[in-house]
Amino acid sequence: MSGALAAAGSARTLWYLTRGTGIVTLLLLTAVVVLGITGATRWQSARLPRFVVAGLHRNLSLLAVVFVAAHVLTTIADGFAPIGLKDAVVPFASPYRPIWLGLGTVAVDLVIALTVTSLLRGRLGLRTWRAVHWLAYAAWPAALVHSLGTGTDARVGWMQLLAAVCTVAVAVAVLWRVAAGGAVWTAGRAVGAAGAVVVPLVLFLWYLGGPGSPGWAARSGTPAALLGGASAAALPAPPFAGPLRGTIVQSRPDSSGEVTVSIDAAATAGRVRVWMRGAPLAGGGVHVYDSRVSFGTAATPNLYVGTLSSLAGTRLDAVLRSGAGSTLDLTLRLGIDRVHGTVSGSLRGTAAGASSALGAGGSG
Repeated sequence: MSGALAAAGSARTLWYLTRGTGIVTLLLLTAVVVLGITGATRWQSARLPRFVVAGLHRNLSLLAVVFVAAHVLTTIADGFAPIGLKDAVVPFASPYRPIWLGLGTVAVDLVIALTVTSLLRGRLGLRTWRAVHWLAYAAWPAALVHSLGTGTDARVGWMQLLAAVCTVAVAVAVLWRVAAGGAVWTAGRAVGAAGAVVVPLVLFLWYLGGPGSPGWAARSGTPAALLGGASAAALPAPPFAGPLRGTIVQSRPDSSGEVTVSIDAAATAGRVRVWMRGAPLAGGGVHVYDSRVSFGTAATPNLYVGTLSSLAGTRLDAVLRSGAGSTLDLTLRLGIDRVHGTVSGSLRGTAAGASSALGAGGSG
């Protein structure tokens, strides 16, 4: 069981790394695009001379390449979705959300093309390098749509704000570049000004009808096996309640003094698994820092996945989400037999509702 706990912790770490590197990559690409657009106007100030702006643009581009590579590698290593190395370089071929994952692949390919041509700039000539360089700007909108189309945080407030800030930053940079062109309007300037207004509007309307609306996971091309498919019919419709019985395993303290606790219990309503990590308390129990809760059937145990929202003694509350976007509040009341490593008690599930947050002091 300790091996299973280690695997669960490793999988969660990869999940966080995949999300984190993807978000940082989007921020870096946004900064690179904004600096590239404003740098083309030869903008500088007393505090930021032009060579500093150019150096910052180059270094951020290199850092973006590093985070792109980390994002790709952690996504493949995570293994939750069927994404392989081929899907990282061949767009629109993955069985997992092919269009939206494919746009991420397009962004990766464009970044690779920019990196290779920059290394070979002396041999390619300025005209060829510049053509590829401008084409690489398409990596930004591809990365933005990919982040919203495949990301698990697309409907979370902070991700919505981040996407809006990135979009506005690029739009303002384009409008500034257009305004700096002088009084004579060319076709290119007109297209740029129109694009700075129309593209954000189109992205916003697409988001409202796509990632921002319920059921996006199914519509975006998530495989039925990850959504749960017909297995969801085996679960009772909330609200439901019933007894549960299962096992509990607590690991020995690791080098940092922390332990992991795993609960695997069966109920008439389904199967629930709880994974917690934290510091052991003197009187028994654990001061929880991290958690993961899943609920489903014996054949498909991850129909709903989430984290603990509160922990008080032997009562555990969790907020779970399904792949189809529905939310479930789960409450467990447990009696723990530490001698035999068993738990018994009750499980109750209701549709999405209010629940208290689990702070750093959450313990049980």
